[in-house]
Amino acid sequence: MEENELTLEDYLAAIKRRKWGFFIPALLIFSLAVIVAFALPSSYKSTSTILIEEQEIPSDLVMSTITSYAEQRLQSINQRIMSSTRLLEIINRLDIYKKLRSKATIEEVVEKMRNDISLEYINAEVVDPHSGRPSTVTIAFTLAYESQEAPVVTQKVSNILASLFLEENLKERKRQAQETSAFLADELQKIEKRLNRNEKDIAIFRGANINTLPEMTQVNMQALNLVESTIARLIEQLRATRERKGELEADLANLSPKLQLENKNRIENLRLELNRLQTNFTDDYPDVINARQELARLEAQAADPQLLLTQKMPDNPAYITLSSRLAGVTSEIKSIENQLAEARKKEEELHKRLELTPKVEEEYNQFMVQRRNLQAQYDTLTQKLMGANVAYGLEEKQKGGKFTLIDPARLPEKPSKPNRLAIILIGFVLGVGAGIGIAALQEFSDQSIKNSVSLQLQTGFPVLTTIPQIITRADISRRRNRTIILIIILLGAFAAGLYVFHTWIMDLNVLWAKISRKM
Repeated sequence: MEENELTLEDYLAAIKRRKWGFFIPALLIFSLAVIVAFALPSSYKSTSTILIEEQEIPSDLVMSTITSYAEQRLQSINQRIMSSTRLLEIINRLDIYKKLRSKATIEEVVEKMRNDISLEYINAEVVDPHSGRPSTVTIAFTLAYESQEAPVVTQKVSNILASLFLEENLKERKRQAQETSAFLADELQKIEKRLNRNEKDIAIFRGANINTLPEMTQVNMQALNLVESTIARLIEQLRATRERKGELEADLANLSPKLQLENKNRIENLRLELNRLQTNFTDDYPDVINARQELARLEAQAADPQLLLTQKMPDNPAYITLSSRLAGVTSEIKSIENQLAEARKKEEELHKRLELTPKVEEEYNQFMVQRRNLQAQYDTLTQKLMGANVAYGLEEKQKGGKFTLIDPARLPEKPSKPNRLAIILIGFVLGVGAGIGIAALQEFSDQSIKNSVSLQLQTGFPVLTTIPQIITRADISRRRNRTIILIIILLGAFAAGLYVFHTWIMDLNVLWAKISRKM
């Protein structure tokens, strides 16, 4: 049996035979795609673009207290705005999602709106001035709202969301700056209380250990040296005074307290002295005259018995003088001894001070170290508080980093969803593919003889003659009806194609208008 090789005529004949197997599935799928494309509700999308600006005043002059990254701040703001309370307020104010609210819960409506809102970052490659390396930073973001509401309502919702982002950013930055200032002020007040308490403790400690403080060590050493020198001087003075006292006591022992007794001794001495002078000198010699006169006076006093009866106290001038001097020396010795005792007591006290100084110095250093640490903390917090107050003023006057609306939400001119052109094109491709597949399946599953050549190849006998197809009126009527149906379907497809083409042209016009505005 010879193999049947298909020719171009065979393919054309197969297409002619299976034209309805191709066109009907293709038209059905294409029509279904057109119906779906036009049956799906239109969704409109309105987008706002917000720029993230750096602070206007250089950070070298004023340091901002906002240290979070833009992405973190955006996520924080987004969570606040996407709260159920905020979204429900917008839903009630604009009266949106009417159909959904009639058959769904409030939580589901809020979740639907939350899903309709999208936040996307706009990043750029910049060079880090500190490291010199390129890095990706967020310079702006887009905030879009997409829903099946009217374009005007969609635009309003998008504008409200953008304004909420701007307001929330200002409030958040002010709040952070204010909380930073309040926290630093509270910490500064605590440190100030601790510092005052430390000052009081130091004052009490200094008052209780005024003489043993470290700064008094040099003074105590000098005082100790002075006291030791004074003690040495007093000891030497006491020794000399005691020696003088001994001499006075010896001299006093050789004198009689009564002048009469002393005169007798004096008379004898004067007589011996006068005899010696008269032996060597004449009677007119001055010393002889003086000795004779002194002797006569003493003898006259010694001869007066009444004078002896009246003298009860010492009347010897020399004795009285020596006694007075001895009493003065004795008093001086007591004074020196008292001074020496005081000096030694002072010396002992100074030694105790110097012995206690290291321990006092250790405790005092602990107070001073605590004071220095508290003072350093106080100074640091004071500087930080001043910087925080300046940063708060920066945020209050909106001179810090801020969000700027550079592209407000516009009125949507055409639906963003569904993409009817894409749906129709996909339906067309799927219809053509399905038609080809079904026609091919019908053709290859049909084992009937199609022509005389196939019959001859199948049987091996020559074909004598062929009978042509007999077309009746019923066949003509069926063909006419099929043709009319096909024309109607083609007209519908052509109308859908015209609409798609018109939409495509409008999209091109809008795109060209946008390109023209940017240029």
